[in-house]
Amino acid sequence: MRIALITDVWTPQINGVVTTLENTVRIARAKGHEILVLSPDMFPSLPCPTYQEIRLALFPWRTVTRRLDAFRPDAVHIANEGPMGWAGRVACRLRCWAFTTAYHTRLPEYIRLRFPIPLQASYAFFRWFHKPSKAVMTASPELMQELRNRGFSNVKLWSRGVDTGLFRPQSKDYLQDPRPISMFVGRVAVEKNIEDFLRLKIPGTKYVVGDGPAFTTLKANYPDVRFAGAKRGEELAAHMAAADVFVFPSITDTFGLVLLEAMACGVPVAAYPVTGPQSVVIHGRTGWLSQDLEEAVHQALPLSPQSCRDHAKTYSWERCTEQFLSNLHRLDVAKV
Repeated sequence: MRIALITDVWTPQINGVVTTLENTVRIARAKGHEILVLSPDMFPSLPCPTYQEIRLALFPWRTVTRRLDAFRPDAVHIANEGPMGWAGRVACRLRCWAFTTAYHTRLPEYIRLRFPIPLQASYAFFRWFHKPSKAVMTASPELMQELRNRGFSNVKLWSRGVDTGLFRPQSKDYLQDPRPISMFVGRVAVEKNIEDFLRLKIPGTKYVVGDGPAFTTLKANYPDVRFAGAKRGEELAAHMAAADVFVFPSITDTFGLVLLEAMACGVPVAAYPVTGPQSVVIHGRTGWLSQDLEEAVHQALPLSPQSCRDHAKTYSWERCTEQFLSNLHRLDVAKV
């Protein structure tokens, strides 16, 4: 099948959406599918307001349209609601092409954290954006129900995977700091609610692994915390495996791919009982979910690393890709 994937996020960005798309494309290609990726790196771009690391493509519509016409796809998937997503949506609507979309990120909540725009207004806009989609793919049954409650239709499951070869138990000696080591990995940005973690009165050492718009401010405000910056590949996996507990203070994440990566390393999770962690963590077995994050840290520390690892192994990129492919809507050949 010839699949056009239109996305507003792509390498070299580091986040769960990029990881999901990269692995899905890799496995789909290995299965013999031809994938055209249309991404912001193909265009002049501007940094996203309040989030410099994300680049917004400038005027992509003409090129996106031309590339789609030349590729003649069997299916079109629009991954995000940014300029690239808009260009793909307009092109498909003008051609009467069916397409699918994904709801990766709680953008209404993220926008509300930065600008005084009511959630109701933002959700109305995103509901309109996704309305023509033949399948709005999202990562968990819990989020599927949330979206249905907000008036979204055609919601389908597209779960996530983890590379258990890369993310695996390793020596704790990689980090030479007072134990226990409590670690957050992810974008260092306001929507991640990191300060709830940084303010905890817990023994040992706190680590923040990642980069983002709040990095400089938080590093200055919390000098006792180790800010390691962004890590990739084996270096990232070694950091995660060296932690004693993975602390996830976000209350807006739709899934939390890093939770699977931590558990694959044999590291239990401490988090709030909200949609993302509830979708991934087995309370009392692979992590602890509590409105009291400090309690969650203490309760998670003694949990079995092997239970965490075993649970993470139930998630695979192979199964994730099969879900994605089955959710796609094949175009009417007569209209292509």
